[in-house]
Amino acid sequence: MRFGKSLAAVYAALTMGLASAQDVGKAAPAFDLPSSTAQNVRLTELKGRVVYVDFWASWCAPCKQSFPWMNDMQAKYGAKGLTVIGVNVDKKREDAAKFLEGTPAKFAVAYDTTGKVAEAYQPKGMPTSFLIGPDGVVRAVHIGFRDSDREELEKQISNALSGRK
Repeated sequence: MRFGKSLAAVYAALTMGLASAQDVGKAAPAFDLPSSTAQNVRLTELKGRVVYVDFWASWCAPCKQSFPWMNDMQAKYGAKGLTVIGVNVDKKREDAAKFLEGTPAKFAVAYDTTGKVAEAYQPKGMPTSFLIGPDGVVRAVHIGFRDSDREELEKQISNALSGRK
């Protein structure tokens, strides 16, 4: 019986906080982060656009696969209203810089060295992406990245841009 209680406690600890602001159908938490350019990245300034927020880290192998795809999405849909933002969660920007030397980003990169934005969004793995509609509401959450994800993720972006669910 003791094992059952321990298992229940572990399950409760893992699932606590899952119903938070980043859930689909809820308003995306606002953020204001330093970026790779002179200007900060502010989610509130992107209201009216579809925003693909991707949390990533320098040590993340699937992130190396997702960056070329996100570059393609920004190039293909940027003029149609998409903004891709890569939010780096490394404690040191130097770690992110080394990653970006080998895997360049052609989209906005923001730095969450304090972890406060990640705390608000609660990514469950690296990478974790949040598709935010023009109204500021989270439309989709995706954990990880595999080549087989590309088509479905692009479909979600296309639907968000056209106003479809």
